[in-house]
Amino acid sequence: MPKMKNKFQTIIGEEREEDKIIDKTLRPRTLEEFVGQEKLKESLKISLEAARQREEPVDHLLFASPPGLGKTSLAYIIAREQRVKIRVTSGPALQRVADLAAILTSLEPNDIFFIDEIHRLQRPVEEALYPVMEEFGLDLILGKGVGAKNLRLNLPHFTLIGATTKPSLLSSPLRDRFGFFYQLNYYQEEDIEKIIKRSAKILNIEIDDEAVREVALRSRFTPRVANRLLKKVRDFAQVKNRKIDKYLVDEALLMFEIDNKGLTETDRRILKIIIEKFDGGPVGLKTLSVILGEDINSLEDIYEPYLLQIGFLERTPRGRRATKKASKYLGYEKGLF
Repeated sequence: MPKMKNKFQTIIGEEREEDKIIDKTLRPRTLEEFVGQEKLKESLKISLEAARQREEPVDHLLFASPPGLGKTSLAYIIAREQRVKIRVTSGPALQRVADLAAILTSLEPNDIFFIDEIHRLQRPVEEALYPVMEEFGLDLILGKGVGAKNLRLNLPHFTLIGATTKPSLLSSPLRDRFGFFYQLNYYQEEDIEKIIKRSAKILNIEIDDEAVREVALRSRFTPRVANRLLKKVRDFAQVKNRKIDKYLVDEALLMFEIDNKGLTETDRRILKIIIEKFDGGPVGLKTLSVILGEDINSLEDIYEPYLLQIGFLERTPRGRRATKKASKYLGYEKGLF
């Protein structure tokens, strides 16, 4: 029986509907407003300007990163910078070639077609994309059996932007058809602080520099998490009728079980299970999933990337291991290794 989640527990990777509404307001509108990822931005600026000068669509782009680092924001920025429309969908939503055709036939010249979680495309849909990306032609089969006919739909030239949290799951034929591949990295603390200050200004939140720094320290180097924590702190301050300072941030995020490294209760449970039940590991991901009552994809996409980034978790051929650094942080003084 999966353990019931604490009612205050923050699920770092989930994007709820109310978050999406506010995130649209906080999302940067131009490359100048987009904080961090400097080398990526410089490369993009050149590509966008070259495409504008040739009056052509930008070459197909692939963005890869853990959740919340700005892949979707960049897609919208590119559409705005190029003054074209953007159509947005996701890999799981494109179940049939007909679903793909419905979107492709609505595109206009130079438009952006953005597919989030592109690594989760159904195989027939992915294969239908190959001639679309290379020749801007969609091949459809009309009818069945001996009477079936092949129909090619000629499409306007457009830009396909793919986003993935798992580039290793992309097939080589699909990956090779993108003109540019960009890997977004976790953000520096100073960049996260800039993002929090910008968001606070947009949301009309008064917050001092020390409080900004405390939120940034718990933001897992991720803009989406930073904005989510800022909104939680704002709500706490409003209900308590207090100003947002360092002490309020500590109190508010402690209530939501987020410690000073940004670890949630689930993060700590993952590490404690590996340390206490498996002597530090290794332990298979499936076994962890069963014990925790968490989906394997959630463990891989939401929790693991940050634990790996801060050196608390290791991947080995035999499974996951908690590091000595994690053991010490959680108070296992003598370690269990």
